[in-house]
Amino acid sequence: MSRPLRIALAVLPLVVLVGLLATFATQMGRSTSFVPSALIDKPVPQFALNAVEGHDQPGFATADLAGNGVVVVNVFASWCVPCRDEHPMLLDLADHDVLLYGINYDDPADNARAFLAELGNPYDRIGADRDRRAGIEWGVYGVPETFVVDNDGVIRFKHVGPLDARSYETVLLPAIETARTPI
Repeated sequence: MSRPLRIALAVLPLVVLVGLLATFATQMGRSTSFVPSALIDKPVPQFALNAVEGHDQPGFATADLAGNGVVVVNVFASWCVPCRDEHPMLLDLADHDVLLYGINYDDPADNARAFLAELGNPYDRIGADRDRRAGIEWGVYGVPETFVVDNDGVIRFKHVGPLDARSYETVLLPAIETARTPI
């Protein structure tokens, strides 16, 4: 092996390491709750969710998300610890004249009912997504996720991860108000 080739092979790992460090450095400080979605400013996907078995609220479908004003759609599960953390913010939405629909993601009905009985039920409708099909259609990365849908059934906002007091006040509530304003 020639000397220049040996030098190039010896330097290659250092070049790769510097490239990786530069990539990571440019991403530091970026918000991890902002994940771009191809669905923003697009109509909600076609789906239909049955009610959570044994629960007295109806499920919902695509058609239920248009013509009712702004609807917040929250993807949650009983096994999701961050869902418990954001639950007080969802309970507070009742004071903001907005419909809240829940997608119960990959969760046995007994567990979903127990979760809502323990923490309170903020939802106007809850659909069971046991096979995760609706979640795929909505582009869900994981739970919790929250979407704001305008009166025309168009997704205007997506929040990935749990809502906390700060993101609730400074991100979600303004997104709801923006969705109320016709474009």
